[in-house]
Amino acid sequence: MYHPTVPHSTSQHPTAPHGLARRRPRVFLHVFRSPPHDHVLSLLPSPTRSSLPHLFGRCEFCCRVPKPCRDVCALLAQACQLVHLDQEHLVSKVCQLIHHLLNRFQVMVDEQNLNFLLSYCISALKQCSSWTHVEILQALAALVYNNGPKCQKYLPDLLGKTGLLVQFSDSAQPDVELRRAAVRTMANLCLSVPGQPYLDESYRSVCFQTFLSVLQSSKTSDVDDITFCMLLQNALKGIQSLLNGGKMKLMQTDQIGSLLAVLKKCMFHGLPGLSIEMPTALYPAPLPQYDKRSPVKQEQSEPATFKQTGNRRKKSKGKQKKGEFGEEGKEDLGDAGNESVLGADMLKLHLGDVQNSPFSDPRTHASDVAHVPAGKDPLSSRYTSWKRISSSESEYSDAEGGIQSKMRSYQANVRQGALACFLSAIKSIEKRVLYGYWSAFVPDAPGIGSPQSVSLMTIALKDPSPKTRACALQVLSAILEGSKQFLSVAEDANDHKRAFTPFSVTIASSIRELHRCLLLALVAESSSQTLTQIVKCLANLVSNVPYSRLKPGLLTRVWNQIKPYICHKDVNVRVSSLTLLGAIVSVQAPLPEVQLLLQQPSSSGLNNSGSATPHRFNSSEQWRKALPSEGEPPDNPAGCTSSEPCWLLRLCVSIIVLPREDSCSDSDANFPSFSSVYEPCPLRLESLQVLALLVKGYFPMAQSYFLELGEVACRCMEEMDPSIQLHGAKLLEELGTGVLQQYKPDSAIAPDQRVPVSVVVTFWTMMLNGPLPGTLQNSPHATLQTSACDALSSILPEAFSSLQNDQQILCVTLLLGLNHSENPLVKAAAARALGVYILFSCLRQDVMFVADTANAILTSLHDKSPNVRAKAAWSLGNLTDTLIINMETVGQSFQEEFSDLLLLKMLRSATEASKDRDKVKSNAVRALGNVLHFLQPYHIANPRFREAIEESLQALISTVQSEATMKVRWNACYALGNVFKNPALPLGEAPWTTQAYSALSSVVKSCKNFKVRIKSAMALSIPSKRECYGSTEQFCQIWSALVIALQKSEDTEDFLEFKYSASLRTQICQALLHLLSLARSTDLPVIWETIRENGDAIKSYVLQYLKSGVEENEAGMHTDLYERERVLKGAIEHLGGIEKQLEGKARVRVSAYLDDVLTNHANATELTEA
Repeated sequence: MYHPTVPHSTSQHPTAPHGLARRRPRVFLHVFRSPPHDHVLSLLPSPTRSSLPHLFGRCEFCCRVPKPCRDVCALLAQACQLVHLDQEHLVSKVCQLIHHLLNRFQVMVDEQNLNFLLSYCISALKQCSSWTHVEILQALAALVYNNGPKCQKYLPDLLGKTGLLVQFSDSAQPDVELRRAAVRTMANLCLSVPGQPYLDESYRSVCFQTFLSVLQSSKTSDVDDITFCMLLQNALKGIQSLLNGGKMKLMQTDQIGSLLAVLKKCMFHGLPGLSIEMPTALYPAPLPQYDKRSPVKQEQSEPATFKQTGNRRKKSKGKQKKGEFGEEGKEDLGDAGNESVLGADMLKLHLGDVQNSPFSDPRTHASDVAHVPAGKDPLSSRYTSWKRISSSESEYSDAEGGIQSKMRSYQANVRQGALACFLSAIKSIEKRVLYGYWSAFVPDAPGIGSPQSVSLMTIALKDPSPKTRACALQVLSAILEGSKQFLSVAEDANDHKRAFTPFSVTIASSIRELHRCLLLALVAESSSQTLTQIVKCLANLVSNVPYSRLKPGLLTRVWNQIKPYICHKDVNVRVSSLTLLGAIVSVQAPLPEVQLLLQQPSSSGLNNSGSATPHRFNSSEQWRKALPSEGEPPDNPAGCTSSEPCWLLRLCVSIIVLPREDSCSDSDANFPSFSSVYEPCPLRLESLQVLALLVKGYFPMAQSYFLELGEVACRCMEEMDPSIQLHGAKLLEELGTGVLQQYKPDSAIAPDQRVPVSVVVTFWTMMLNGPLPGTLQNSPHATLQTSACDALSSILPEAFSSLQNDQQILCVTLLLGLNHSENPLVKAAAARALGVYILFSCLRQDVMFVADTANAILTSLHDKSPNVRAKAAWSLGNLTDTLIINMETVGQSFQEEFSDLLLLKMLRSATEASKDRDKVKSNAVRALGNVLHFLQPYHIANPRFREAIEESLQALISTVQSEATMKVRWNACYALGNVFKNPALPLGEAPWTTQAYSALSSVVKSCKNFKVRIKSAMALSIPSKRECYGSTEQFCQIWSALVIALQKSEDTEDFLEFKYSASLRTQICQALLHLLSLARSTDLPVIWETIRENGDAIKSYVLQYLKSGVEENEAGMHTDLYERERVLKGAIEHLGGIEKQLEGKARVRVSAYLDDVLTNHANATELTEA
């Protein structure tokens, strides 16, 4: 049987220990020809004696050719058949051969030969002497690698209670090499194969406990350091395989605590100058975790640990995949020697390229960043011991130095393996559980007289291996990712003067320490790859910290420290630096601290440090013209607010549009030749993103350059690179959205501080005469078309009405055409844009445009894409809002001109959409309410409409009663309220009336969401006539439901709903007074009975309602004190007249009860005023 082979790559094979090929030459291939072993052949039967040399000769040939023979598996099986288990020397050699061939060529063993070879090895382990077990286990490890699913029937022998691997890997096993081989075999068994079943839970548990036991064990004096490191590495790889391949979820506290404890222990394994003792388990706690440091003697031998070796290997050019640590394989023994030089001399070299830059020098901020106590050098105190030591200073010979270098490399591999395992563990632990161990891995400010706790930042600052430092930063980034909710409790804005330290202050202290340590690492780092990780970690931290709750200053330090790295020679560092700046301008924008940073003069920005200034961009003086100082009226139409252009804005624009002036760096080699003219594409894209975030968060600062930024967007959309075009369109959208926000009715921006409409018209004229129409029709790039649609929908309505007629027609025509796109993304964006345009005052009264838009939206409403249907439903809701606005403003003429067939089609489509998923349903029911409100008497009388109306009403009622999302039910209640506003509908007479009132009464009493209750109470108070409420029984049921709802207005299981209880009581009280003002004589007995039973409670709520002052309720209506009193007096007057007619017939005193409420309110008001 023939099998394809993989080219020689021993260094990448996980089962191959480091340096194995060098330590074990191919002596076993010559074993049958060397004289010392002739006696072995003499003891074999004759057939075997003649077959073995020939067979092993073929195997040797397999090893010498560039690729092994395809029948190598069959040869191995044949060798095992010839070698009996009682010939232990030969068994050992055959196992060495299996191990070597499979590792070297990564041969895929077929199932038949695999079963035979596995059976042979397992039998050999059971029968042969212990001196052969290491070689047998090595062969077994090579066989099971990536073959775990095919080994199921052998698992009881290997991993059962008395399994061979369990026995050999036991902590009581005296032979550490045997234990290591067993652990490696077990780790290979845990590797997952895509599409194949994984280990059973029982076997996973056995493996996990075995690996955990290995990691918890301590090195004994008879075990050499390298062997122990390899043992730990194998155990770490095994746990990582369980976490990744087995999708293992760590749930139990003791399991999580034990794993995190050993990982923390291994993270610092062999780290020079540091030795910690860890408990067997960590426990979740907000306080710093226990870690006891062992004193490290400063012996003469310690500096030799850092000796530079002369055999340093060249750095690999291959790029590692993002987010992965990669397979160790044949580890570079010089990795530990490639340490960062963190002394003062290296700092000078590292910062030499930015010393002449107007940026702040990182060294001048080091003490500010680090908050080091007075009298201590913030850098030398930490890094003196890490300086390189010349060979003349070392007392070791070259051989001893080589051993030390090799040992450091293996120790670094253990630390990297622990960090890689930790990264996998983070994905397997719920974040809310993980953050219970925050203080064990994230630094906290040291207390007075206490040492700094060891954490991930200890590795990032002190580990001599750049790769290990990068791994630690990756893990820290993973912990910080998604930590916004956890960190949101941090607060130290007010001085803490309590007898205890609140948790919020503890977290704030940890955040500050993280900033300090990361900025210290930033200044000290010399490796570009690790530097990139530091900046990415800072960006992740900035994105999740609640700076508004902390004392200002943290972002200023980050801002000033990152500036020099924008000019770094490595493109990846520059890109990540821009990412960090983008995080700063986007976090909780706008922040006063960031506003001040953005307003720094350009002398704080770029000069001649590698990036060109924007003075060559079109009219150069637009970037340099003198602008009015703050507080003075702007001279230019866009309203300038600073004396010079924002340096970050200048930086981004210069990177985006100006040709590069400096020569290419080494890291530019991966980018296309286009980057020889402009900056590398990733740098330009990141600059565009930062610019978009700056416009989004700090539009008042960017609006001074509104037209210039529009030109930048135009330039980008005119380029050939679709990614540049896409981000140019996104910048355009943010500029349009910024203007829209300024012109919102509730905007706090003064009219004279807004971008003038004339400037907005000029802006959009430039876009429509430029690349935007072509971009919208660029069908090969659907994402680009989608962004262009979104940008076009961000046009200011007032500006659209001032555009030339042909430009308005162009916009509408493009959107209507794109609504028929085959791409769902484009179609959804076009449908949404039409929903925006239908609200424009200059378009909504155009019956033809409304009709065309309605037909286009209804087409999209039946699309197979859920996203398209959701956007179309939203637009249909907006379109029906337009119908109501036109009905109220234009009047009868618009209703008569609008097509009855189209209206019927809208009604039926919305009814059908109300049965769709919730994202479609919420807007479909809104549209139904509007259409039913819009219907005229002749529509309702039309037989074609009658069935559609009945179906739509039933759809609304069933939606109110359904278990849909609260947003859907809220919209359904709102829609029924709109239905009740149409006087042409037979409200109170038709059978659906009872169902509608019953559904709303049920919701107002029992819905968990108070907003839905408020909207249902509002709907119940809309009918303006008593006849609309139907029979006395129906009226009294509504009254009773509202009374019950009032009494339950504070009953909620969700604390977040409690803040709406006051609004709910206000709306219910309004509804009750409305019902009383319409009540008939037949209604009063039930009303009086309710008052007799619950009079005191109702009275207290009504008094609270009357004295609550000016308040905006959920319905959006302002009701002041006098209006509420007027409604109450009107109800008293109405009821008093009815009760006079009932004198002698019924003893009801509702008006007297209300009069007493009013009197109490008046007395309370007088006392308050007095």
